[in-house]
Amino acid sequence: MSPESEKTNNHVNVDDTKKPFRIYIGYDPKEDVAYEVCRYSILKRSSIPVEIIPIKQSELREKKYYWRERNNLESTEFSFTRFLTPMLAGYEGWAMFVDCDFLYLGDIKELFDLVDDKYAVMCVQHDYTPKETTKMDGVVQTVYPRKNWSSMVLYNCGHLKNKVLTPEIVNTESGKYLHRFSWLDDDEIGSVPFVWNFLVGHNRVVEGDVSTYPKAIHYTLGGPWFESWKDCEFGDLWLKELEEFEKVKKDGKVE
Repeated sequence: MSPESEKTNNHVNVDDTKKPFRIYIGYDPKEDVAYEVCRYSILKRSSIPVEIIPIKQSELREKKYYWRERNNLESTEFSFTRFLTPMLAGYEGWAMFVDCDFLYLGDIKELFDLVDDKYAVMCVQHDYTPKETTKMDGVVQTVYPRKNWSSMVLYNCGHLKNKVLTPEIVNTESGKYLHRFSWLDDDEIGSVPFVWNFLVGHNRVVEGDVSTYPKAIHYTLGGPWFESWKDCEFGDLWLKELEEFEKVKKDGKVE
């Protein structure tokens, strides 16, 4: 990528939207279809160029970027690899990380338009304590402060504080340190409207209030790609997107 262009009034210059907006999606082999639908939903609705890169743990291990041993509290292969996003982006410009269990209903340009260079990261700052003890396919549900903040993050990759996120730190620091953004001061964490990380089973649509309708649905407890979650809230939207993706793929029109 070329050097980041000049900014005006903290916000990204309009010319930056001509460059592909880099989106790193967490990838887990057991949720391959979730990744494909997430990717398709972004590309389908985006009015700006985007570059989508899966974060695959196996590839990161081959490149010696990741060597951490997996523990039983990691529900996916990208529980920790997500924090390599700034490094993978060359510590340059803005990039986004998102879990694969998202379905995008809004244009990613609207989200990109929110970025502000005064912040090191921006995310939906959920106040979320799940009642369930398990999620997905029987994986243990963990509870901690700032839960789900790291599930979709806009990274100001060139911010000095984010250069702390080296492979060494990502492989050795605790989950507490990383998922709570402990390398940052609170005023370096910007806020994004909750509709961009709408937690199924937690957030609610208020009838008649369009500002509460999700722009990105997060099936954080489990999505319709798991048999036991076929009938979850908003599951019909995901299944419809899957059906469309499969048809487009069959017709050879998938990018």
